[in-house]
Amino acid sequence: MSTPSGREGLSDEELLRLFDEGDASAFETLVQRYQRPLFHFILRSVRERDRAEELLQDVFLKVIQRSSEFQGNSKFSTWLYTIARNLCIDTSRKMVFRRHRSLDAPLSAADAEGGTLLDRVAGDEPAADRAVIGQDLQERISTAIDGLPEEQREVFLMREVSNMAFKDIADVVGVPENTVKSRMRYALERLQRALAEYQDYARELK
Repeated sequence: MSTPSGREGLSDEELLRLFDEGDASAFETLVQRYQRPLFHFILRSVRERDRAEELLQDVFLKVIQRSSEFQGNSKFSTWLYTIARNLCIDTSRKMVFRRHRSLDAPLSAADAEGGTLLDRVAGDEPAADRAVIGQDLQERISTAIDGLPEEQREVFLMREVSNMAFKDIADVVGVPENTVKSRMRYALERLQRALAEYQDYARELK
C-alpha cells in the first residue's frame, strides 16, 4: 500500500487533525509511518509475535478512539508510544510465561551510524565460527536484556529499538530527562557486565 499522494510532507499532528476531521487516508499515512518501529518495540517488550501483533492493532484502535483527545501538548509520537507502553505494561503483568526472544538492536547509545552488536563480529574468523559465536552472543544479549530492571529495559528499548530521543522518552515514562539518561547508562553497564566474557564486544557498550 503506497502512501497517499501529497501526505508525505505533513507532520504527524497535521495528519491526526485531518483524520479527526474525517479524512481516513490521513490515518493510513500515520499507520505506515509507525507500524514497523512500533511493532518492533512491542515485540521486544512482550516477546511474543502473536501478542505483539494484537497489541499493535490495539494501539492504533486506541488512537482512533482517542484522536479527539489529543491536545498537541506533546508530540504525536510521544502520545503514541505512551499508549503502547501502557498496553505492554498491562500485558506483561498478566503474562506468566515468557519466551526469550533474540534482540538485534544496536547496543551503543552513542553510536548513531550503526550496525548491531552482532554486525560487529570480527570478520577474520571462519564463517562457521562466526555463526556459532553470533548465535551464542545473541542468546546472551537476549537474556541480558530480559534481566534488566523494568525501568531500565523500557528506556533501553525505546532508545535502541525505536531510536527515540531522551527527551521524548522522558515524556513517555514521566520522569526527568537526566533520570532517563541515568537509566540508560545503568542498563548499558549491566549489559556490559553480563557480556564481560566477550570483552571486544562489551567495549562497544561504553
